[in-house]
Amino acid sequence: MEFNLIATCAFGLEKILKNELIELGYDDFKVENGRVHFKGDEMDIAICNIHLRTAERVLINLKEFKALTFDQLFEETKSIDFGELIPIDGKMHIIGKSVRSKLYSVPDCQSIVKKAVVESMKRTYNMNTFSETGPVYKIEIGILKDIATLTVDTSGVGLHKRGYREHSGAAPLKETLAAALVYIAGYEGKRTLIDPFCGSGTILIEAAMILKNIAPNADRTFVSETWPSFPKDIYDQVREGAKRQIKDTEIMLYGYDLDSYVISTAKNNAKKAGVFSNIFFEQKNYMNLNIKEDNVMIITNPPYGERMGDIKTIERLISRLGREKAKKIDDEYFILSPHTGFERIFGFKADKNRKLYNGRIQTYYYQYFANKRGN
Repeated sequence: MEFNLIATCAFGLEKILKNELIELGYDDFKVENGRVHFKGDEMDIAICNIHLRTAERVLINLKEFKALTFDQLFEETKSIDFGELIPIDGKMHIIGKSVRSKLYSVPDCQSIVKKAVVESMKRTYNMNTFSETGPVYKIEIGILKDIATLTVDTSGVGLHKRGYREHSGAAPLKETLAAALVYIAGYEGKRTLIDPFCGSGTILIEAAMILKNIAPNADRTFVSETWPSFPKDIYDQVREGAKRQIKDTEIMLYGYDLDSYVISTAKNNAKKAGVFSNIFFEQKNYMNLNIKEDNVMIITNPPYGERMGDIKTIERLISRLGREKAKKIDDEYFILSPHTGFERIFGFKADKNRKLYNGRIQTYYYQYFANKRGN
């Protein structure tokens, strides 16, 4: 069955996500804030859940419509044949959000949608009550400027949960954002990649997985795998195909951190991700780090005030990064930071910067290419 699908992502990553979908062979997109619309069937849902690195979820878009009254919301929802997707014992979990809309009470919208879904199910199954003891179907009613969108989540746990990171440092970077940082930097393995503030190793692990073509979510499960309407072997087929596509790439990436515990965690995470032999982790204070390699690319997320440490210490770290760049102008630096005075402290005006969100924290991704001198 062909569905209207939505891959969601953090704000600012829409173009990166669209490019991922193009690489997977998809076209005919509609891009909105935090989401990319496209079409696909059950196999495509499995492919996208397993292969997309920057997507947060893959949703089935059931319907979009104007909803100015609760009656409109009820009737439009009821008109959908939910029995085509949801089995007789399906557990219906309704979530919602409303922004700048007349129907602003989310609990009321959730209640109306649940009643309408049940009415649709009654029509299909000729029953008045449902046990809801079977597989979960998370239905979201989202209303933006009076336009309602009804979706069903196929992913379950968010796609940033790869399965390799059981533990992390005090301020972990989402795996999806880490992958996006690598894509934006254009890392292809030609430079020596170093993360001097590697924490639990997420940036380097995601970079190694990209170079080795390891599917990010091949080792986890998805809620749609439990749905009777999905052929049982679809996800297994995609997983097997993903394993065959892994490249035996010989690379070595380098990660350093002051905290011995997070270095140990990074090593364990790399083992679980299948890239332990490709990353050298070492406990080391960046202030004492001497990078001797040529043709270096730095991709890093230094500590910042909202996360840990004090501002003066952070400014000293940023200043030291800038001095290293000044000594080796052929190196490239890609630094995620919310610090408003970053460029002044670093000593270089960024060639590019891009607004990104690390969780709820607004940050900028400062990009410094080769052969650029300081201010």
